[in-house]
Amino acid sequence: MTAQKNENKASSASQAGQVHKSIESKDAATAHKQDTAEKSQKTVVVFGHEIPRANLLRIIGLLGFFIVLFIVVALLWPMIGRLFTQGPEALANEIRSAGPLGVLILLGIQFLQIILVLIPGEVVQLAAGMMYGPWLGALIIVVGCVVSSFVIYQLVHRLGQPFVEDMVSTKYLDKFREFEKSGRLNTIVFILFLIPGMPKDVFTYLVPLTDMPIKTYLLITTIARFPGIIMSTYAASGFMDGNIKQSIIILVVLALIAALAFLFKDKLLALFKK
Repeated sequence: MTAQKNENKASSASQAGQVHKSIESKDAATAHKQDTAEKSQKTVVVFGHEIPRANLLRIIGLLGFFIVLFIVVALLWPMIGRLFTQGPEALANEIRSAGPLGVLILLGIQFLQIILVLIPGEVVQLAAGMMYGPWLGALIIVVGCVVSSFVIYQLVHRLGQPFVEDMVSTKYLDKFREFEKSGRLNTIVFILFLIPGMPKDVFTYLVPLTDMPIKTYLLITTIARFPGIIMSTYAASGFMDGNIKQSIIILVVLALIAALAFLFKDKLLALFKK
């Protein structure tokens, strides 16, 4: 009887062990399937190579951005060339001849002005003032600035610092990091975008690398840009209306402020760090 009981216990233990191993095997298989599923969600096979899905999305986003940028540049490049060679009045005449499409053309040029960091913003603003007057011209420029800034913010957040390093010089990035640590980032960004002559278009790429939310970013930069924009469009409108003396005074003041800001921008940024 004792031997039979021992055999029964051994048999039960063996069966229990087999059941336990079976459960472990099922758990392992389930875990393997889950790991495989998670891995497939995180990676994509391209030409036989596994690429992280996040990296692929970044690449697609970057390609899409440059394709759109290329199309816009190709369509507007003749006008941009005349802007550089003949000045804002030639651009204004070109836009005027386009009729209702002129607003879209001006928006496109303003978009490129911020995205490419090559076209002088004041020149586009003067053309807007000549074409549409001080207030409507300023409104068109502001809308272009908001759209461009929104696009840049989204691109920078999705593609990261390497994208910015390929687009603009990042020598100011460390300064913005220090501004962020000081707790005065919002105030400093407002002042920098308010002063004519500061490299606002470069800053537009750098600020999104900080923790500033997009709503704050758009609100601060738009309000800070507006005084300079309205002064430029007001001066340009004055030339068209015959208020030449007033327009010259406004442009001279803007030019002096811009020249001083350009010459002392590094010292100004260093002053903000204190």
